Amino acid sequence: MKTEQRRLSTAEERRETVLRTAIGAFAARGYFGTTTTEVAKAAGISQAYVYRLFPNKEALFTAVVEHCFTQVRAALEGGAAEARSSAPEAVLESMGDAYARLISDNDLLLVQLHAQAAAVSEPAVREAVRAGYARAVEYVRGASGGSEEQVQQFFATGMLCHLIVSIDAESVDAPWTRTLAAGITHY
Repeated sequence: MKTEQRRLSTAEERRETVLRTAIGAFAARGYFGTTTTEVAKAAGISQAYVYRLFPNKEALFTAVVEHCFTQVRAALEGGAAEARSSAPEAVLESMGDAYARLISDNDLLLVQLHAQAAAVSEPAVREAVRAGYARAVEYVRGASGGSEEQVQQFFATGMLCHLIVSIDAESVDAPWTRTLAAGITHY
């Protein structure tokens, strides 16, 4: 009789599982409303094991923020690679489209919004958000070849996308929503 040998997860695999699970938990309730107990339960592990992987909730949340920025970077890279030309406008447009597809995943969008809100009062979260944006801005600047103004406009449009998606502005047929959403594509 052949028995299958069970493959045990490595700490790194468990860490990734906890991060993916924590994204959903933090998206639903934010930094302040989510407990490590909830994350552990959703991941199917003990709270003690969460603390073996992350020393505290703050470290877990900042790791989630960094993970989200890694996803943003990958989307931007994909967008840059798909640009119809190397002109800054074309690269920025393609990266913006890739980002719009990415934030159709509400969990990622919600984690970003919660992180920005928590950054106001939590120094470690603020630093994680700053570092993520620093890397994103420098990547967009380098990959697009855009001017300071173009790069700033790219990120300003991204923030407007957050607002439009978070309030579901496109479901409201009113002059103010048409003004905000004009020329912006969402998925």
